[in-house]
Amino acid sequence: MSPTGPIPSCDVASAAGRLEDPGERALILDVRERDEFAALRVPGAVLLPLSELADGIDRLPRDRPLLVMCASGKRSLVAAEHLSRHGFGDVTNVTGGIIAWRDAGLPVTDAAPAPTEGELPAA
Repeated sequence: MSPTGPIPSCDVASAAGRLEDPGERALILDVRERDEFAALRVPGAVLLPLSELADGIDRLPRDRPLLVMCASGKRSLVAAEHLSRHGFGDVTNVTGGIIAWRDAGLPVTDAAPAPTEGELPAA
């Protein structure tokens, strides 16, 4: 639990619905490691591995909802709690992670990532 209360969570179907809503402007934040991201990812996701979160946190948009995802939902919960403690107001943990996303038949890609795919904007 974060100092601001429990972190909201949603299943992959709800996360996908939020991504499809243009008024929401939600962003998938993938906190897995780079090799995991390269092997399988949600198209359009932004990568910031949990191991690099502290150094990269200032590059994340504070004006967009962040749907935090990992492989299964454990690392993403840790990341979401960290983001909440650092003032990010609209953070949701995606339960089940990329495994549940893929198993639900939602869009994924395993093609080699483009050089800048998943990168955050420069600080």
